[in-house]
Amino acid sequence: MRITPAERRELLGHRHLLAPGDRAGLVEDVAETLVGLHATDAASVVLSARARVREPSPADVDRALYEDRTLLRMHCMRRTLFVVPTDLVPVFHHSTSEAIAKRERAVLLKHLAATGPARNERWLNAAETAALAALTRLGEAGAVELTAEVPALQETIVLSPGKPYQATQRVGGWVLRLLAMEGRIRRGRPLGGWTSNQFRYSVAPEMPPMDPAEARAELVRRWLACYGPGTAEDIAWWTGWPNGQVREALGRIGPVEVELAEGTGLVLACARLGEELAAAGGSKQPWIAFLPGLDPATMGWKHRDWYVDPAHRKLLYDSAGNGGPTVWWNGEIVGAWAQRADGEIAWRLLTDRGAEARAAVEAEAAALQDWLAHYRMTTRFPAPLTKELTA
Repeated sequence: MRITPAERRELLGHRHLLAPGDRAGLVEDVAETLVGLHATDAASVVLSARARVREPSPADVDRALYEDRTLLRMHCMRRTLFVVPTDLVPVFHHSTSEAIAKRERAVLLKHLAATGPARNERWLNAAETAALAALTRLGEAGAVELTAEVPALQETIVLSPGKPYQATQRVGGWVLRLLAMEGRIRRGRPLGGWTSNQFRYSVAPEMPPMDPAEARAELVRRWLACYGPGTAEDIAWWTGWPNGQVREALGRIGPVEVELAEGTGLVLACARLGEELAAAGGSKQPWIAFLPGLDPATMGWKHRDWYVDPAHRKLLYDSAGNGGPTVWWNGEIVGAWAQRADGEIAWRLLTDRGAEARAAVEAEAAALQDWLAHYRMTTRFPAPLTKELTA
């Protein structure tokens, strides 16, 4: 079976809940369908949800994260922060976070050892125990408050000593990140509004056990259900796993091969792809979306030529591959947008898709500007075109 780029774009609108008839009722539905929402830039979580929920509001995201706790912010794929359904935390943790935490611990121990033999694994364990005891006593605390309570967290390490970019950092930030990666603490409410990237922490409940190989297979199954068809390279890039682990996970779920423009693609064996394509293509419902930086659609695949013109990639992604805020029309990136300091939503089209598309872009820009009227946000990883729009 061959699936064309146009058919993949139709599927994207449907599976990513971006077509008007496919919007979700709750932010939890969005996070589960998309297998997590990128959260390195805190504002992206709310804006990714806004594009996909029928009645979006920052308050609904707050409810899910901090009141109902049906969503959790955690490090997982590619050592990146995601907001994921709480019920699926063991899948993300055992498939991905556990291995990342082991590497993080080794790096921190190396930095500590460079400052003297006394700062070894025993010293780190004592610092972690003190931090957990302080959090248990306080109930919830930000990094500054917790560091003030635990003297060991106030100590420093030097990164890249002797280099022009040498930097001195407190141990506290490293220890809190490591404890969160290991699932021993979790992030709570931000120290500011929903655009803030600084959080309070609390002790996490015990992590349920799960076989790592089973967890990886489940994560790949969910990725194929939303992002498929895709290649094994796409999966390896998205998860950050070695190729061997990707092959093992695929072997457990037994996907079906299809032909894509970039080579062999994979879909779930149980997927009724023909019916889904007919439904997505048959609706002929045009859609527009202003997606934030690091949105799941922008960052979902390694091979992106089917939804972004290769000539535009250097304008829309930074040198590390982080996608900036983008304008989408019917499954392809046609431009970029940014919020200026005065609240104006500035945008630029890179691809002309006719009068209907331009009118939709103008209307959506106005709607987003109204929605963000009382908020100001800065893109944490701005693409070159993002910088131009905010200059």
